[in-house]
Amino acid sequence: MRTIETSSHAENSTLRKVPTLSLASYTQGTGSDKARFIDQLFTGLKEYGFIILKDHNVKAADLHKAYELLEKFYALPEEVKKSYISPTAGFQRGYTPFGKEHAKDSPVMDLKEFWHVGRELAPANALKSIYPDNIWPDKEIPEFKEHFLKLFAALEVAGDVMLEALTMPLEVDKDFFARMTKDGNSILRLLHYPPIPEGVDPRCVRAAAHEDINFITILPAATASGLQLKDRDGTWLDIESEPDTLIVDVGDMLARLSNDILPSTTHRVINPQDGTNSHRYSMPFFMHPHPDAMLSCLPSCKGAGAKYPDITGQDFLMQRLREIGLIK
Repeated sequence: MRTIETSSHAENSTLRKVPTLSLASYTQGTGSDKARFIDQLFTGLKEYGFIILKDHNVKAADLHKAYELLEKFYALPEEVKKSYISPTAGFQRGYTPFGKEHAKDSPVMDLKEFWHVGRELAPANALKSIYPDNIWPDKEIPEFKEHFLKLFAALEVAGDVMLEALTMPLEVDKDFFARMTKDGNSILRLLHYPPIPEGVDPRCVRAAAHEDINFITILPAATASGLQLKDRDGTWLDIESEPDTLIVDVGDMLARLSNDILPSTTHRVINPQDGTNSHRYSMPFFMHPHPDAMLSCLPSCKGAGAKYPDITGQDFLMQRLREIGLIK
């Protein structure tokens, strides 16, 4: 078994643009097309922690409709939106008000509000006792539930394909990630960044510098710019993507598994820089394992030794949710 090495190029990257890959080259391409996609995916995630995906399975019309529904929901009166705060789920489902969440170790809150959609489970599923029930604004927006469950499923399919593609360079079985993510605690977060209020603490930004918790995040291109990643030389790099593409990044769980060979890259959403101070909508899909999945360093990535102790997906998630202020 070979040991995966971090390339010296990753430490001295001269690549200044996040690569764009075609998912169809993996799902519909020749053997050489698939091999090229796997290599480009692994290299892109290793170099940046991010790639951009085109020619994927998520329909553009469904993305456009989703953003229309978000605009409609977030225009509702505050008292209506707050009626959808879960009394028991610790903001893991339903509505989370503006200024509630902060980045890990940040002294100030982010300038955003959001809604969480989780997995729908059959009544007999044992995970019903762990996963909170979804909440839906059926009265105000009847099509909300059906549309966002459809989007959840489509984004999960894209995530399954990309995780499968990573099994070859990581030297694990082809179904390694599929087994870990079956009935996983994945979340579709429906974000609204309103215009920056007057008098806000100048330290506050739309989303302060942070890393994601999960395996991978799949982010349909947002309605406005502002997303930046911290490049290997410490500079902030704008992530520029075409409409209807998917931005994919590595989360802390995959970084732990790969011993930081695939790094969880710091990123942020900055406040508007062009003077427009407009609304911004975004829909990241956070792909998680099932609660009992063990996050253990992969043999091919150990090198001189594992950097992190073993921990279950559920324990790691709860630890991080406390750190960002969503649960106590």
